[in-house]
Amino acid sequence: MRKIAGIWAAGLALALTSPASAELIDAKSPKVIATLIESQGWKTAIDARPGESPVLKATRNGELFVIDFMNCTDGKNCKTLQFLMGFADAKEVTLDKLNEWNRDRRFARAYRDGEGDPVLAMDVDLDFSGLPRENVGELVNTWTGLMDSFRTFVRG
Repeated sequence: MRKIAGIWAAGLALALTSPASAELIDAKSPKVIATLIESQGWKTAIDARPGESPVLKATRNGELFVIDFMNCTDGKNCKTLQFLMGFADAKEVTLDKLNEWNRDRRFARAYRDGEGDPVLAMDVDLDFSGLPRENVGELVNTWTGLMDSFRTFVRG
């Protein structure tokens, strides 16, 4: 009995001295991503149709961005995300100006979609075990800052 108690005490001591493990966020659950986005002041809606990759729409102060869940298997177990924001009211932005954005900035790229709208896109890889919640939260902060900068960039 003493031997079992000693093993139990040693295990407890080891557990108490081990660093706390961070909560990992992956792309498998749109609800988890939505909760994280909502915690930063956005309203979200998830469009999840059977067999299709989910899409999360986020709005705040009249602004909209979309998160496409990608690299999914039958609309589930997604591995990556793509954050997207387009500006239908800024078709006059030239490709040279979009190239300027891509040359001078990091983390997100700009292009024109099939309708000629400037689009900002940022890819996030959450494959394998995911990323710590704090890192994913910081990615959302980075995205928010990029959206603000791009809005000013394309609208003047």
